[in-house]
Amino acid sequence: MKILIIEDEKPASDLLIKHLKYYSPDIEILGILRSVKESVEWLNKKENRANLIIMDIMLTDGLSFEIFNQVKINTPVLFTTAYDKYALNAFKVNSIDYLLKPISYNDLYNSLEKYNNFKESILGTKERLQYEELDRLLSRLKKDYKNRFMIKVGEHIKSIKADKIAFFYAEGRDVSLVTSNFREYIINYKLEELEELLDPALFFRINRTFIVNIDAIEDVTAYTNSRLEVKLSKPFPKELIVSREKVSEFKYWFNGEIEPL
Repeated sequence: MKILIIEDEKPASDLLIKHLKYYSPDIEILGILRSVKESVEWLNKKENRANLIIMDIMLTDGLSFEIFNQVKINTPVLFTTAYDKYALNAFKVNSIDYLLKPISYNDLYNSLEKYNNFKESILGTKERLQYEELDRLLSRLKKDYKNRFMIKVGEHIKSIKADKIAFFYAEGRDVSLVTSNFREYIINYKLEELEELLDPALFFRINRTFIVNIDAIEDVTAYTNSRLEVKLSKPFPKELIVSREKVSEFKYWFNGEIEPL
């Protein structure tokens, strides 16, 4: 297990490391960060993925909750603090547990077991999850995604499964659903609404106009200004260009990964 420690008091971090190593000598400590600023800088490098972050709430330059306002964190977090008044805020983010200082080995042991049991229950087996699999599953547990859309054809109403939809696109005020056999229907949704409803493993919003199904993509090629062009399995009269700010995230999505921290 790879663990990142965010703790500004050296005695506290030393005690944590002692407890962690006693729990399992195989635990790897990726780093010990002392402040909000240092933590944001480290996490923005998107290197050395952690399976778990142990995070003190009171840091030298503010509350660690400020980190979540500056960096997207999907990693499970175990909060530690000397003050129980922050418990509610802790559970509004990715917290799996909340420990009061001074932290005993037994308390830390129970929290780590809770984390491990949670992973086991997701899989339903004794296999350990790789970080990116856990991350993806944790995020999907938060909601159920829409798996079918109702459309109207004349006097008839039909239901189309989400996995049979090639893409959605907006033109003016209208948003259209295009099926895998390239039949097109106007639907009463905005792209922003669809982003929240669709499974992110299947659909990706490449720009302000298009949300594309991974199964509809035939090819991806380089385009001007560090952008990418998506080629569909069938010709479509409009270009599907991945906007520059979306390119990095798109590559991870296209490769079946979550963009790392």
